[in-house]
Amino acid sequence: MIDWRLKAENIGTCNCDHWCPCQFEGDPTHHSCEAFDTFRVLEGHFGDVDLAGVVAANFYSWPGPVYEGGGTMQTVVDSNASPEQADSIVRLLHGEETREASNAWWIFHAMCDTVLETKTLPILFELDIEARQAKVSIQGLVECVGEPIRNPHDGGEHRVQIRHPEGMEFEFAEIGNNRTKATGEIPFEFENTYTQFNMLEFTPDGPVHTLKN
Repeated sequence: MIDWRLKAENIGTCNCDHWCPCQFEGDPTHHSCEAFDTFRVLEGHFGDVDLAGVVAANFYSWPGPVYEGGGTMQTVVDSNASPEQADSIVRLLHGEETREASNAWWIFHAMCDTVLETKTLPILFELDIEARQAKVSIQGLVECVGEPIRNPHDGGEHRVQIRHPEGMEFEFAEIGNNRTKATGEIPFEFENTYTQFNMLEFTPDGPVHTLKN
């Protein structure tokens, strides 16, 4: 396999409740799964291609739980990426040059029967993991806002975290609230649903694990 490594800051959201059952091997809150995931590479390479600074997003939709398959996905790469960077990122998001079933990208792609044509568009990406704040905008496709979960009594911020030392997607994530409206080829809209703010670090063999059990 091509030598690669990628470290990125990430926001992912879906149509599940704030306590997304999928993170605990359960079925989605509403049976179907709709999700939007965006990241910005902080450092990384794919062979000789430097991936630092690349922003990309994935749209997903499954009629039931992810493990039942039958899904649809589409990748969007920020227009600031070079052709070589865009090609590298798409290959990684589609599970190429990766040990079978070793990370979430490989699994999600394998569970999608339909992979729509990749788009190249400007992506606005703002993220503060510690503050649980994020904004992602892709003109004509999606508007996404991540924020802290609020106490319904006085509006105060809840702080909830998931620690997953052997996770396929992340080791540690801040959990928040989300508002997302997607109007492209995979349309969906959800409000007050699950959001994760996290770092991810992947290699061909899967996530890099640094936390102790």
